[in-house]
Amino acid sequence: MGFQRKVGNPVVIMGYSPVRLGEEGSAVSGRRIQRFYAGIVAVSMMAVGLALAQAPAQASGPPAGTYQAKFPGDPARSESEAQALGYMRVVLRAQREYKKRHDKFADTLESLAGTGSFTKRMAHTTDRGDYTASFRPHHDGFVLTMTPKQLDTEHRSFYAEDDAVIHADDQKPADEDSPKIK
Repeated sequence: MGFQRKVGNPVVIMGYSPVRLGEEGSAVSGRRIQRFYAGIVAVSMMAVGLALAQAPAQASGPPAGTYQAKFPGDPARSESEAQALGYMRVVLRAQREYKKRHDKFADTLESLAGTGSFTKRMAHTTDRGDYTASFRPHHDGFVLTMTPKQLDTEHRSFYAEDDAVIHADDQKPADEDSPKIK
């Protein structure tokens, strides 16, 4: 598969001499040159691939720590808020379904378990990562709150009643007078 060519002086490329000495003098081995250049191409392709793989993360991605919305109109400001709001939505949907079946809202999170996608595990603990869930039944309804362990702009408190409207506040515990979120 290679070709041979007679040369007067040995060819040296980057310290590599692709010369084969034989009875007829010195001839350049085509196969050795092909392997040499194939190696250079392979190393170059790997270097370009690594550079391209790192470039999008640096150029097009959001800065580290910036929250990316999970869906259009997502009101969350952080991953923790998204998880807290997700938990609240699951409880509120389960309560709506429970009321359709039983003509009343559930009195406890444990009695709500198994309704919709609300599980026993979700009812078992009020510790929800950076938040603490609170559920209180009241006359013909309930109050659900999510209180952050640290109240700041990325950890607002949340409040909802049986009307399923979620309120948020980043200054104090949220209540029915706090601003509504989408």
